[in-house]
Amino acid sequence: MSTAPLPPLSFSEIVRNFSPGWFASVMGSGVLSLTTLALAAHWPILEALAWGLHYFNLLLFAALGVPWLARWVIHPRAALATLQHPVQASFYPTFSIAMLVIAAQFLAFGSQASLALWFWWPGATLTFILGFAVLYTMFQGEHVGLEHVTPANFIPAVGLVVIPIAGGPLVGHLAGGVRDLALLVNVVALGAGTLMYLGLLGMTLQRKYLVKPAFGILTPTAWIHLAPIGVIPVSVLNLAEQLPFAMWTGTLLFPGLLFWGFGVWWVVMAVLLTATAKRRGLLPFALSWWGFIFPLGAFVSASFRLGRASGLPGVEWVGIACWGLLLVLWLLTLAGTVRGVMSGAVFRPHP
Repeated sequence: MSTAPLPPLSFSEIVRNFSPGWFASVMGSGVLSLTTLALAAHWPILEALAWGLHYFNLLLFAALGVPWLARWVIHPRAALATLQHPVQASFYPTFSIAMLVIAAQFLAFGSQASLALWFWWPGATLTFILGFAVLYTMFQGEHVGLEHVTPANFIPAVGLVVIPIAGGPLVGHLAGGVRDLALLVNVVALGAGTLMYLGLLGMTLQRKYLVKPAFGILTPTAWIHLAPIGVIPVSVLNLAEQLPFAMWTGTLLFPGLLFWGFGVWWVVMAVLLTATAKRRGLLPFALSWWGFIFPLGAFVSASFRLGRASGLPGVEWVGIACWGLLLVLWLLTLAGTVRGVMSGAVFRPHP
């Protein structure tokens, strides 16, 4: 039995239904460009791909920024209603995290510190603002239950620990009081985000034990565990280089490798959970598929950084294997997103 095609959506309807999670695509494409550039040190043929991904991501951020900002102007009630949603609200900080990722791109591609600062300062500020807004709304409301707890709740914490990824190196380009302020922002962000993640980790594991599995469009959220696992060790190393006191490298590398070891374990668990959902027919394409990309890319980045710093070759080889998986998942997710844009499906509210 055939069904009539859905009528095309107007710009106003697209804006009203525009999901804050769209910017996970910028986060994921950005980390793919950064890890590809890092891998090009071994295989120079990848450098052109890395630069192509860099420019693609800048255009993607600009394109998505129009409907994201327009939603707050044209449909403020819809934007505020999303802030009250027990799951979707956690995706609001992806906008500011995308700015932080682009700041890291400008540092890696051409060492353009001035451009990086134009994205890092507002990105860091918005990460704090959006994180407080999301968590305050959850803390003072009664609309969140254990069944709503998923690794997507890590996103505000992830935003905080991403701040030193570009913020640490950028401190070295500043001086005087501005440098002191930037260093303080990095320290507060890393401390708050790390301990918040550890607290939320217990909640998400409790949900996995006591509540039915988060399959369906929430299946990719299992991979979000890898985001703080990958980001925290790199941010610690970046920030340590700017502190006004000496740090013994080994004292930082060992706990970083502990995080990395948990990441290896979780990659296997995430693959098993995803394969189970696929086998049961519970893995429909949705924008949540971008939840596969940035977390895995963060783990790849940590593998490259810790592998080089520790001298353990196996660490970097695990990262290379995961980079191959990252590229495949990015291509599949991008293809699904393009199809969804062409059909308008990704701009319609999910039933």
